[in-house]
Amino acid sequence: MNYQPHADDQRFLLEAVLGATPRLRELRPFAEFDDALQAQVLEEAGKFVAEAIAPLNRTGDETGCRFEDGEVHVPPGFREAYAGLVEGGWLALSAAPEDGGQGLPAVLEAILFEWLSAANHGLTMAPGLLHGAYECLRHHGSEALKARYLPKIASGEWLATMCLTEAHAGSDLGQVRTRAVPQPDGSFRVSGGKIFISGGEHDLTPNIVHLVLCRLPDAPAGPKGLSLVLVPKQLPDGLRNAVHCERIEEKMGLHGSPTCVMRFDDATGWLVGEANRGLAAMFVMMNAARLHVALQGIGLLDAAWQKADAYARERRQMRAPGPAPASRGPEAADLIAEHPAVRRMLETQRAWVDGARLLAYRTALQLDIARHDADPARRERAERACALVTPVLKAACTQQSFEGASACLQVFGGHGYVREWGIEQVLRDARVTMIYEGTNEIQAIDLVVRKLLPDGGAGMASLLIELRDELDAAREFDAEVQRRFAQLRYVGTTVALAAQRDPALAYEVADDYLRVVAIALLAWAWARIGHAAPQTSRWTAPAEAFRRFVLPEFEMRLGMVKRACEAVISPAT
Repeated sequence: MNYQPHADDQRFLLEAVLGATPRLRELRPFAEFDDALQAQVLEEAGKFVAEAIAPLNRTGDETGCRFEDGEVHVPPGFREAYAGLVEGGWLALSAAPEDGGQGLPAVLEAILFEWLSAANHGLTMAPGLLHGAYECLRHHGSEALKARYLPKIASGEWLATMCLTEAHAGSDLGQVRTRAVPQPDGSFRVSGGKIFISGGEHDLTPNIVHLVLCRLPDAPAGPKGLSLVLVPKQLPDGLRNAVHCERIEEKMGLHGSPTCVMRFDDATGWLVGEANRGLAAMFVMMNAARLHVALQGIGLLDAAWQKADAYARERRQMRAPGPAPASRGPEAADLIAEHPAVRRMLETQRAWVDGARLLAYRTALQLDIARHDADPARRERAERACALVTPVLKAACTQQSFEGASACLQVFGGHGYVREWGIEQVLRDARVTMIYEGTNEIQAIDLVVRKLLPDGGAGMASLLIELRDELDAAREFDAEVQRRFAQLRYVGTTVALAAQRDPALAYEVADDYLRVVAIALLAWAWARIGHAAPQTSRWTAPAEAFRRFVLPEFEMRLGMVKRACEAVISPAT
């Protein structure tokens, strides 16, 4: 079966739980935004994804991309589907009207990309970096660069890449060797090689805008000496730039997306932002990309759940224990959906999808507040919240995407291990989300070392107090959520104290601390959902699964972090 968006779920979370529209209308660009417009956009987006994007998923996986004489050809149907995305204005949803965009809230773009990833992850990789490239160029590009490239990137008429990784330097960007030499006309000549470049070459669009992390002559060593240069595939005069794809990788999954090895041979480019300040410009792109990777994880898990749930409602095996289910017929076996082990697997994944969705949508709303609120204090608070929550969502959602897809494959038994049912493709495609845009381990280190330690946990404490106040304002007081937030605030200050005595400890406990935060935030999300949702099995079953099968991890991980800290603060004598 192909993935099917269900816009009613998104609308419930946005309208009934988050109350998104009134908050958005307080922001000047969205003063005319209302629930009717939101419903119309989601309905049309869901229809397009179901009809034009999802049916190409298996073809993309089985056919893959073709590399011939330095050129990459995408799978059959991809060009037409991508053209539909551009012509329908879907890739320009949240871009500013002055750049040719529709000026809609970021949360609608977030939902669109969640659906696109669930329906066809390979094809979605092509426009996956457009939003980040747009923000990067909009904030750091010169007026000449913005005039030439921004409208085309905003619309998706030209695609973009993020060229960071080199063969000898994976996540250690300080080792980047690609060089950029300034020219008398103000341009730069870029030389070097990059690997793992998604969409580095393809025939979806006539031009590809590469944002290349490189080093200028006499630049300082390490990450402080990096600059960002825009290098187009096609130069303004129409000639082909000296940008070459040497090969595409043979991958475990994502066969519909070309992952390229790129070579720049004195290619012409232009500086984005200030010299030796490339990481500052690049991180605008990376942080936006990380939220979208979290949404990829949510979408892929939902896609796996849809397949497993549909199969469980058709497949009969043995008699289910306990009272006879209502679905029992004259057959000698019950639907496997009635078996407790299968229900647990399915309802647990549903709990992750719904809870993580609420957190991701709230974060997207915070992005809009950070960009558009008239109050500087509210903008700063929203930016701080996004900085703290984004690494948590990226790591937790992508890990669960892979582990949850494996659990959904288990529902199929042996049938899940063969290609016929399509669940194994979801598992393969999901695995890379734990690696790119910063591995999940790097996300955890970012959260603890760069976000928690510098202020001793004060920023995290402020976020938790803000979330607590949202519960109170909605008259949804939940003593258990408040208790866990208090424990989380305490353990944050404990980690900060212990790290002063043993700097290595922060790195050792980072993964566990991130999981503690993720589970606590999910508990908050389910408290919000539980108070707003109707008492039907659609919502009560995953709520119960969260309480029984997900929430206990909080105490386990919290204990692991506390014991590690205590061993440093009060070592045994």
